[in-house]
Amino acid sequence: MTVAGFGSLALAACLLAPLVGSTPIRLTAVFDRSIPFADNVDAQIFFVARLPRVLAAALVGSGLALAGVVFQALLRNPLASPDTLGVSAGAALGAVLAITFNADFSLLGVSAIPLATLAGSLGALAIVYGLSAARRRGASSMVLLLAGVTLTTLLGALTTFVRYLADFTQTLQTVRWLMGSLDVGSYGPIGAALVPLTLACAGFATLPRVLDLLSVGAESAAARGVNVPRAEKIALASASLATGAAVSLAGPLSFVGIIVPHLVRLLVGADHRLVLPAAALFGSAFLIACDLVARTAFAPAELPVGIVTAIIGGPVFLWLLFRRQ
Repeated sequence: MTVAGFGSLALAACLLAPLVGSTPIRLTAVFDRSIPFADNVDAQIFFVARLPRVLAAALVGSGLALAGVVFQALLRNPLASPDTLGVSAGAALGAVLAITFNADFSLLGVSAIPLATLAGSLGALAIVYGLSAARRRGASSMVLLLAGVTLTTLLGALTTFVRYLADFTQTLQTVRWLMGSLDVGSYGPIGAALVPLTLACAGFATLPRVLDLLSVGAESAAARGVNVPRAEKIALASASLATGAAVSLAGPLSFVGIIVPHLVRLLVGADHRLVLPAAALFGSAFLIACDLVARTAFAPAELPVGIVTAIIGGPVFLWLLFRRQ
């Protein structure tokens, strides 16, 4: 019933958010087939301007929330998230490189920036995991976390250096991208992001029992028949794919991947059979709500959604920290 409640919340957000904005629309006019689409302003606002943003927010929110759940359970650390492990920083560096050096290529219809974002996230994870595995067989959670924090700082410095080399137009584009935005403009980027997200979800589907056991300890999980190195690789690769896909759509959004898992665990407990689907649904609803605030708070101007997630997420995370004491 709890997951059904989260599902109802996500569905309500998806249905209601496209109806709200600085320009009022009539739902009857949106679906009125007697009016040609080229002349139907309400339908254009609904299907072209708002619905893609809502769908993108749903995918990004669920992807980041799922990645946060997996990272926190795998590393047994409540601070673990795509931000602290360097995955988001790697994705950001890939995108900034593509923007600054005017990368002009595509693969299967996907443009350079999303591809560079995904490659950056996977590259960052490969470095972190390699450093951890080099110290001892399998991934050491402490080394993995410390390497991620260090790599985040290093990649952030490299991103700043690349921005320093860029001209004014490129710098403005990268700054706006780094603030986070769900103004995808069409359904194409959403379809492209669905591919890695689907692969990531296939990996997540194998993990609920494994994450329950790994949360207790790698030794305990191994004693119960879990192939720990294999499970860690699946978990890390899936979480990185989800993060890369999410960042390719919206840019780096802070706090989504860290507060949503904590809030969900407060409501459903620690069983990952419930936590994973609940986090995906609540993450979708949360980011749709944040984007709605970004679109309407200072209408007709729009805030970058990354600002909203940081303003909301920061105090919520502080509350969670003090609540644990």
